[in-house]
Amino acid sequence: MIKKILIVDDSPISVKIIKSCIPKDKDYELFDANDGQAGVEKYKEIKPDLTFMDLTMPVMNGFQALEEILKFDQKAKVIILTADVQIKAVSKAHDLGAFSVLKKPPAKETIAAAIKEAENALL
Repeated sequence: MIKKILIVDDSPISVKIIKSCIPKDKDYELFDANDGQAGVEKYKEIKPDLTFMDLTMPVMNGFQALEEILKFDQKAKVIILTADVQIKAVSKAHDLGAFSVLKKPPAKETIAAAIKEAENALL
């Protein structure tokens, strides 16, 4: 069951959009971090059930943060949310262990479906 969701993105507007797309009827606990390094630290601190991660960020990019999170927790469910949906970036994210890759800006339906898919994978 998904209770804690971490959003790692350096854009406050993107964080706000993602939060607005997460279904309100489930009482998820939402956390956010504004770069990859802060995201890894926040992940280790709160151990979320699901993480939404941008790729292009300062300090540590999403690819590096994804690798660090998966070293710490091999079962981590990390969904990459990015405007960079080039085949090379998408396949690299999958190769590194991303649960899925979604295009920014996300739609409510896309986020709800991704959360449901991640929840089903945990069963």
